[in-house]
Amino acid sequence: MTTLEKVREEFAAKQENLGKVFTEAKTADGRYDFQQISKDTMKSVLGDNLTDTVDIAKRIKEKDAELNELGEKMEALEAAEKAAKNLSEREKVRGHVPMGGGKADRERPRVKSLGEYLAEEKAYKAWLDRGAPQGIDFSFDVFPTDMLAKAMQVETLGAKALMTTAAGFAPESMRLPNFVEAATRPIQLLDIIPIGQTGETSVKYMEETTRTHGAAETAEGGAYAESTFVFTERTSDVRKITDSLPVTDEQFEDVPMMSGYVNGRLMFGVRQRLDTQVYVGNGTSPNLRGIANVVGIQTQAKGTDPVPDVFFKAMTKVRVTGRAIPTHHVMHPTDWQGVRLLRTADGVYIWGSPSEAGPDRMWGLPVVQAEQRAAGAGLVGSFQPSWISLFERSGVDVAVGYVGAQFGEGKRTVRADMRAALVVFRPAAFCDVTGL
Repeated sequence: MTTLEKVREEFAAKQENLGKVFTEAKTADGRYDFQQISKDTMKSVLGDNLTDTVDIAKRIKEKDAELNELGEKMEALEAAEKAAKNLSEREKVRGHVPMGGGKADRERPRVKSLGEYLAEEKAYKAWLDRGAPQGIDFSFDVFPTDMLAKAMQVETLGAKALMTTAAGFAPESMRLPNFVEAATRPIQLLDIIPIGQTGETSVKYMEETTRTHGAAETAEGGAYAESTFVFTERTSDVRKITDSLPVTDEQFEDVPMMSGYVNGRLMFGVRQRLDTQVYVGNGTSPNLRGIANVVGIQTQAKGTDPVPDVFFKAMTKVRVTGRAIPTHHVMHPTDWQGVRLLRTADGVYIWGSPSEAGPDRMWGLPVVQAEQRAAGAGLVGSFQPSWISLFERSGVDVAVGYVGAQFGEGKRTVRADMRAALVVFRPAAFCDVTGL
């Protein structure tokens, strides 16, 4: 039976063997000469009867493919375990579905969009019937993760910061019913960070700051050895991320337009900002403290090493000092470009021929290309719930009201916000890579 632990062990062994090959093949100028590989390493890792450089490169490519396949298996097994844990946590929060046997009992409620909540809100309809006097605010008890997932279904119908009748739908005979969306950075890091819920304004947890094992051999009748363990309370404050958009009275009454707006613009803006904060937030209120600025994470400078080497050294630090299994590399797309284009001394592309897409993996781990941080720096980390988690504090609040002189201008502002805290339980499970 294939288990996550067995796959991890096999993955670590093959990863270490392949690392020996590249270590021995590296030349003084940072390139790779596969003729430098020792006979013992060649035989134990790559096999016998390999003398031609191209044949050696092909065999290395095969070994790398095996490592990538193991990495994908490990990710699938980890995802399955994470899904099971998430399901269990949701059951605790939401309660189990009654087992009455009827169809209504067996079906779970469908996740509604914020626009649908807004359209069905009785207080909102009554407010419109009264002529929409002054402002109104209300909130919905929903899970941020459900809303973030719903926000990915882009259904926006308008693309201006201020929606007026001129931005509404004209007859389709005059133009296409869609629009060309402005280019924007996608979500890049949130998908690999475990997410949970909290009901507090800050997340407090205990960190084992001293761990001294005194276990030792003892003669008959001798005194027992003694260990020392010391704990320290740590705190990560919940921070708020917001977004808003002014809307004219005329457009405000178009409920379908509001539904598309709330789903596709406000929620994406909040989620994209959260994606930035969890990586590079400076920790000064009201900012979250992103992974790159957490005190205690390790550092590995590139120096004269090739880029793949420095990331492997960072992985080793995560394993040896952090006592964690590295799961992902994070680097800027231009830095990854340099890795993808690496060649041997005789011009063979290490990450595959230009005619192939090539895997977004290095040393068997997935590479997350993230633009939140400038090129020249990256990260290696163990993105496991034991070492890092993002905690959501509240549901998504939606409010509508007047700001400044909007009453006299026939406008209102719609706003949305969420609150979250990032906790890095073991900073040493992450290593900052610099000087790329």
